[in-house]
Amino acid sequence: MSPLTYLRRSWSELLSAVQFLTRIPVPSQPYEADSLARSVKFFPAVGIVVGGGAALLHLALAPHLPRLVSAFLVLLYLVFVTGCFHEDGLADAADGFGGGNSREQVLLILRDSRIGSYGGAALALSLIGRIVLIASLPLAQVPHYLIAAHVLCRWTTLPLSYLLASARSSDSQPADAQGARIARLTSAGTLIGGTVFSFVVVAFLLKTHATAPILSALMLTGISGVYYKRRIGGVTGDCFGATNQLSEIGVYLCGAWTL
Repeated sequence: MSPLTYLRRSWSELLSAVQFLTRIPVPSQPYEADSLARSVKFFPAVGIVVGGGAALLHLALAPHLPRLVSAFLVLLYLVFVTGCFHEDGLADAADGFGGGNSREQVLLILRDSRIGSYGGAALALSLIGRIVLIASLPLAQVPHYLIAAHVLCRWTTLPLSYLLASARSSDSQPADAQGARIARLTSAGTLIGGTVFSFVVVAFLLKTHATAPILSALMLTGISGVYYKRRIGGVTGDCFGATNQLSEIGVYLCGAWTL
């Protein structure tokens, strides 16, 4: 592959990642069966874009509004720019794993578009928790933690999709539209490169405070991955979203803990 072809392909993969993870308008990319799997390498970079927007908004609002109000508006931006993509995954996962006893029940509930009591509670706790935690971060460090959190939470997709297969690939139900497109399709090179990139970015942003957020993301990814494997034999798109949300909260908690 020539350098020019490689650059064009990489640019297309980056746009595919932005298109998949956000509502940011980008030029439509030609459909290819493995385009999403190849774009996973850019998920942490999309986190810089999303978190960077939140950081700029906070810098504009913080001098004029109370901390909780600024945090609320930043979260409103995050929900809008991602289209509640990961919140939906968290709510569905909470309903599925909270309400299902067997693997079949969990997968059936995960496919149900309606939200139940577990999902509603998880969604409310996630929204309230993030507002409170963002408002509790050291004021000068809020922009850094916003970017770091969105890099690390999107990084979690890399190890999960490298290690775990689709939970639906072996049953009679249709393959999961999102999870099956990336599960076990992430290469070792993508995992290593994405991990180095993500951790370097976080280390640059948080300096001596970077260790706890990185360890938090590693721990939550490992625990949730083992749990998904044990309960349903793999992952679905909702599982990726749930781990993403938990890791974002984990990074904010690490920042508030150092206050």
